[in-house]
Amino acid sequence: MSQQPFSGEQTADRIDDAYTFDDLTVVMGTYNEAEAIETVLDDIAAETDGRANVICVDGSSDRTPEIAREKGARVIEQRPQGYGVAVRAAVLAADRPVVVTTDCDDTYPMDRLGDFLDLINDGADVVSGDRLYRGADAMPAFNRVGNHAFAALASLLMGERVHDTTTGMRAYRREVIQKIRWTENTGLSAELLIRPLMREYDVREEPIAYAERAGETKLDPLSGGAAIAKSIVKVCLEERFR
Repeated sequence: MSQQPFSGEQTADRIDDAYTFDDLTVVMGTYNEAEAIETVLDDIAAETDGRANVICVDGSSDRTPEIAREKGARVIEQRPQGYGVAVRAAVLAADRPVVVTTDCDDTYPMDRLGDFLDLINDGADVVSGDRLYRGADAMPAFNRVGNHAFAALASLLMGERVHDTTTGMRAYRREVIQKIRWTENTGLSAELLIRPLMREYDVREEPIAYAERAGETKLDPLSGGAAIAKSIVKVCLEERFR
């Protein structure tokens, strides 16, 4: 698995017979993110010239879905059942050949969507944004330590080094999403990396910047962290003995 940034001279819009922003769906689960969702959607539109499709699976009680619709996103309303349930529904609803997951809290750099698409065009099946490569100073220290621990645990169980198992920003070929049965909820981010990697898809980690989130987190770091660690062990063992 490569962690080197793609250095090709071509961009997503100039490669012959390659995917462009017209082939891209950006998906996210949203839950009471009225403070940030408009900025995230504006950033996606600016980077893709409004050509990407955007899907939000929403369980909010605030104005998040109204803002998303006003910005042109497709909103799928769903009773809140957790992060993984929402993201799973979002990725499976995508109808274009490249799917990018992101969070709706303005922590991820939407100006990197073109770079991720370049890597897919270079042959990657999955491109995973590595927040920790550059230190992730905006991330709370407890979370940062936990994310390093999750990566170390997954690396040990898989026998291959990974650096950021719980990032919310990844690009996938849609065919990969469709071929794998996704089972986890809180630990879905880790599962979305581990299963493709252990099935020998071309998975690449790409360093990205990470910003301080807008709004308050909904995940309890202790109970959520325990659930993620349990998911990593479960998924790695399932794939090892599949």
